[in-house]
Amino acid sequence: MATVPPSSADITGLLHHWQQGDPQAFTELSNHVHQELHRIARRYMHGERCNHTLQATALVNEAFIALIDADVSYENRVHFFCLAGRIMRRILVDHARARAANKRGSGSENLAFTESIAILDDQPDQLLALDSALHALEQFDAQKADILQLQFFAGLKNHEIADIYGVSARTIERNSKLAKAWLHQAI
Repeated sequence: MATVPPSSADITGLLHHWQQGDPQAFTELSNHVHQELHRIARRYMHGERCNHTLQATALVNEAFIALIDADVSYENRVHFFCLAGRIMRRILVDHARARAANKRGSGSENLAFTESIAILDDQPDQLLALDSALHALEQFDAQKADILQLQFFAGLKNHEIADIYGVSARTIERNSKLAKAWLHQAI
């Protein structure tokens, strides 16, 4: 029997109760957040070989610990998962840097931008190039960089991102296409 995912209001309520010291809210929130982070991590890991050096569970555990330890007052579910996306991006980039340091001299290939980016274990330079390009895009258009980060690293859909910015999903889709085109030029 499939469990029904909690609503955004449920997660927001649990976040507020947890931050006020409710241990039961923390337990419920932990279960829901772990499920959602695993869903996101599985998307990253989809199509990767089974002996990949960074497993989805390790990514989730590291991100979850950082989220719990963060000295942040979470406003709502979206704010929480935006931070989760940033943390996962940092973990993945750190992992890619370590892998790249061991694999200097390998050739690079074109990087395809999709709604989520798989971990590129055999080609960490591509993830590093993406991170560098996102930093450059942040300087040029921070909102477009945030949109891509929310798609790639937080696993949010266009309608969820639209809710954050108070615009239509179509506007987010257009901005995402422009940002991806900019990234292709930068990489």
